[in-house]
Amino acid sequence: MKTKLSILTVLAVSTILMLSGCAKDGRNGTNGTNGLDGNANVIYSPWYTPTAWSGTSGDWYFDISNSAISHDIVEGGVILAYVSLPGDIYDKAVRPIPAYALGCNWDYLIPYYGKIEFLCDAVNMPGTSNYFFRFILIPANTALKSTTGNKYPSAEELRKMSYIEICKKFGIPE
Repeated sequence: MKTKLSILTVLAVSTILMLSGCAKDGRNGTNGTNGLDGNANVIYSPWYTPTAWSGTSGDWYFDISNSAISHDIVEGGVILAYVSLPGDIYDKAVRPIPAYALGCNWDYLIPYYGKIEFLCDAVNMPGTSNYFFRFILIPANTALKSTTGNKYPSAEELRKMSYIEICKKFGIPE
């Protein structure tokens, strides 16, 4: 009986310590993998500006290496990517990728685990100044609940949400 009571006490104290170390809404979490910020198992990158584009006319790309783009994320999670471009018809627009803007298509691909490539099919090489790209990684096993108590939407529903809706849902700074 004493052993059972001791085990229950240890479990209760451990649970309290784990819960007390977390912010109620997840906004004050610790840094995630490779300097990315994490929030309730959701990882978001900083905004990247390409220093240079590789490729040729109609097939431009730049890549970012990051170990957070893991097998589990790629094969079972959700990867969301966004772009903000200078001269977009919408002032300071953040578009979900894939997108069509400035007369060309913008997309991304995962050539292998640990790397994301942002793509553009422009005839001329895209610029680098004020071109911003970001990705958000949502693990498949995210069992946490949103602030409304509902489970997170499906991958399809997440991809239909606006950038602002995604940021609000996961507490990501815009």
